[in-house]
Amino acid sequence: MLTSLLIGLGLGAAVAAQPGPITLLMIRSVLRGALAVGLAMAVAVALIDTLYAALGVAGMAPLLTIGPLELILGLVGAAVLIAIGARTLWSAFRVRLGGESDEEVATPRRAFLTTLAATASNPLTIASWAAIFAAASSAGAAGGTAATLALLIGVGVGSLVAMSVLALLVSLGRRRVGRRTLTGVDVVAGTGIVGFGGALAIAAVLHD
Repeated sequence: MLTSLLIGLGLGAAVAAQPGPITLLMIRSVLRGALAVGLAMAVAVALIDTLYAALGVAGMAPLLTIGPLELILGLVGAAVLIAIGARTLWSAFRVRLGGESDEEVATPRRAFLTTLAATASNPLTIASWAAIFAAASSAGAAGGTAATLALLIGVGVGSLVAMSVLALLVSLGRRRVGRRTLTGVDVVAGTGIVGFGGALAIAAVLHD
């Protein structure tokens, strides 16, 4: 059971730490907001990772191979990411340092909901966790109810810690960031998120 917990911690941290649209969104949001915003996003990521990991254990991933459903999920996920990326790009050209309104600086609640939607809408997340848990099961890390539960707890905690550490590191450097840097971060993050969304849309259509 302890081994399963440690494996879960490692898996959760490794998956959460991978560069991607959520990483870009967190960096941008913490620089524009506060540490609390980043921590709220970390909780959202951990919840979705744990949920999808549980679905992977339950063998739900094959449902995503159904043609129409796979296409719909892919396009919805792409639309969510592109919308978030476009909003970020727009803010790069209109928000001034220190002059943000309540709508432009995400609250922890808003950041939580946005991250929840962005993470959950990506069908690749559950597919990834399904593959990971297939390997973990083969290695005996998910053998039995207690071991599986320990693995899932480890995934949630590992994901939460990894994203929280990222938020803390970005927050520590926040005071040293000037207006031009903030605008640059918005442009890079927005472009990257839109790019991820576009790639997901293309992959969904071509796979169909």
